Amino acid sequence: MANFFERQLKKKESLFWKLQIAGWLAFGATRALSLFADRENFVFQITVITSVLSGFIITVILRLIYRKLKNSNLPPLTMVLSIITCIVVSALILSAIDTWVVQQTFYINIRLYEFVIGRALYDLFVLMIWTGAYFIVNYQFLLMEQKEKYLQAVAQAHQSQLQMLRYQINPHFLFNTLNAISTLVLDKQSKEANGMLTKLSAFLRFSLVNQPTQKITIDEEVYALWLYLDIEKVRFEERLQLDFQISDEAKKALIPSLLLQPLVENAIKYAVAPMEKGGTISLKADREGNRLKIILSDNGPGLSDQPAKHKFNENSSGVGLVNTKNRLNQLYPANHAIEIRNREEGGVQITIDIPFELEEALDHAE
Repeated sequence: MANFFERQLKKKESLFWKLQIAGWLAFGATRALSLFADRENFVFQITVITSVLSGFIITVILRLIYRKLKNSNLPPLTMVLSIITCIVVSALILSAIDTWVVQQTFYINIRLYEFVIGRALYDLFVLMIWTGAYFIVNYQFLLMEQKEKYLQAVAQAHQSQLQMLRYQINPHFLFNTLNAISTLVLDKQSKEANGMLTKLSAFLRFSLVNQPTQKITIDEEVYALWLYLDIEKVRFEERLQLDFQISDEAKKALIPSLLLQPLVENAIKYAVAPMEKGGTISLKADREGNRLKIILSDNGPGLSDQPAKHKFNENSSGVGLVNTKNRLNQLYPANHAIEIRNREEGGVQITIDIPFELEEALDHAE
């Protein structure tokens, strides 16, 4: 965010000087053409250079004054009156300079106050236009900064919510794992308990390194899944069977980190654990056009008291499913689909449809 404001400040500074130089050059050219058309006033062409230089310097000073006024927290009426006073005084000064230059250069005997008053109306109009343009440009930059602050606040809120969803899931997994380790210790299976602790440490390290808003490849996601499943295999042994079918294209696709772990945990809890003979968890992932389709299924008892097929809803079993839906809503608003249904051959199937993204494409977009 700090880098954004630094870039905006440099951009605003650069834009000011470009407009300042271009504006006063245009003013000088316009005035020179106007005087050239009036042959009687041709001798006053020399004042064009003076007007441009003095106008340039006076408006730079006005800019500094406006900055101080903006930071002074004056009441709106006082602010407006101060700006008007600055414009009037600056117009009188600019006109007085032009009159003095004419007198000194051409030795023309004119009444200073008459020329100043007449010329001041023209300079007043010019400075009013300059002031209006100055505040309009600054207002546009202010709107951009406010929009960036808003987007940053929304992003932080999303990240906080995603962190909260992650922390909701981890305690369930830790509770089950620590229970299993405790059982192994009580059964004096220290080697198995130590191995389980090592795998738990590796999984937690992976979980902490990858933030919930971060996207990783399915290949990396599967690595994290195997860390988790190796732990569960200590608990379930041969009762837990796995069938992973991921296409080469899909392996490179990006998905939110640890998106599948809570779904697999849910399947173990509701499909594998209740069955005496255990069960099989299948994972398929493939590319379909510009979409990535992920199918996670099991051969457990399925959803009881549910229609054969329905869209995902928050009453579906398990906090993992609810949190997965919430994460997808945060990361792919209106650009994803998640569906859960009973399989005809038994068990539950969860289908996730998200955009197919590659790391190279995201880097190029940034």
